[in-house]
Amino acid sequence: MKSYLIKTFGCQMNEHDSEVLAGILETLGYTPTGEMERAGIILLNTCCVRETAENKVFSLLGRLRRQKMGNPELIIGVCGCMPQQEHMAARIRQLFPYVDLVFGTHNVHQLPELITRVEESREAVTEVWPGSPVIKEDLPVRRKEGVRAWLTIMYGCNNFCTYCIVPYVRGRERSRKPEDIVAEAASLAGQGYKEIILLGQNVNSYGKDSGSGFDFADLLKKLEDESGIERIRYMTSHPRDFNEKLIKVIAASAKVCEHFHLPVQAGSNKILKKMGRGYTREAYLNLIAEIKALVPLATVTTDIMVGFPGESQEDFNDTMDLVRQARFDSAYTFIYNTRPGTPAAGMEGQVSEEEKKERIQNLIRLQNRISLERSIEEIGRIQEVLVEGESKKGKGLQFGRNRGNKMVLFPSAEDLTGKTIKVRITAAQIAHLAGEIV
Repeated sequence: MKSYLIKTFGCQMNEHDSEVLAGILETLGYTPTGEMERAGIILLNTCCVRETAENKVFSLLGRLRRQKMGNPELIIGVCGCMPQQEHMAARIRQLFPYVDLVFGTHNVHQLPELITRVEESREAVTEVWPGSPVIKEDLPVRRKEGVRAWLTIMYGCNNFCTYCIVPYVRGRERSRKPEDIVAEAASLAGQGYKEIILLGQNVNSYGKDSGSGFDFADLLKKLEDESGIERIRYMTSHPRDFNEKLIKVIAASAKVCEHFHLPVQAGSNKILKKMGRGYTREAYLNLIAEIKALVPLATVTTDIMVGFPGESQEDFNDTMDLVRQARFDSAYTFIYNTRPGTPAAGMEGQVSEEEKKERIQNLIRLQNRISLERSIEEIGRIQEVLVEGESKKGKGLQFGRNRGNKMVLFPSAEDLTGKTIKVRITAAQIAHLAGEIV
């Protein structure tokens, strides 16, 4: 039973943490399996940003009880963001006493030691540090095969938006050294990866904790010059910290893609202030205008929350108006839900579920119309597409992403995976473009 299965919930940071967990397990002699019944160790790498993610974890843990009863040697572990919440580790232990291992986001590197403790004592082990001032380098990573790889440049968040649990479970901002990041990027290029996605809760804050003056724009330039990687993306950016220097670096770059993901969250100044976002709607729209002036073919995407406490119909109308003005290429839209331990959880004026659902449907309809219009504008353009493989949408179709991060489908009898090709866009849908090789 030296096989493992990792079930990941949540964001790209969690996905990459799971790659590290997989790398550690494989150095211990474990091999991956896609079947829970065949696993000797099952790790649930959890998220707590949304209540739905937590509910999925609890449901899966409930279903694992029978498997544990049939195989007492099975090790079941819960890790990631959920255990970092106050009292959550104890709650997991109480509700699911057959869970062997509970550890947090700061304890990933301890996995070999924790497994040994479980095996030797056959008792449950809990290890959740409140924070970690030291970044552990050179941990093994088992990345997925493909053309792109995630690369973490920093950990934690200092923003403390009133709705967000992330700073409480990921800790304060800690930036990796530029030379370590460049070395990892160069290694990925040597392994055949064509594109890297730089990860951080707020990549624009990179370097602020070091006091060296070396910032995110400087890191992008260094990666362009020294890493050997073909394409560079990043997520996520905070609008408040996106400055002119960074825009100009991206505009001048041959490798940093022209995709700007800037979560606006709301279009009402009143709500933005209550959220603690640190900018106004006017400042946000000015930023979009500046980006499009310096990078005319930029793709701009966003996150928008509906139903934050105190959001009136007028506030929601402001959000709709901002969407019409910004003309996002796409938006991740979601309904606010209460996260215990955040300031927003205790705010007055909680919006009814019925009203939230009506508002988000109106928002989705508007954004879908704009997304289609923005995609239609691409028709006739010749774009650079990094091919990812065969599409499931039809035989003989392959797919890749353009520099704006839009999916592009095109016919080809030859397997072009990993190659960067020129494609003329001939048709457009909300979620993807179609074209022909030039």
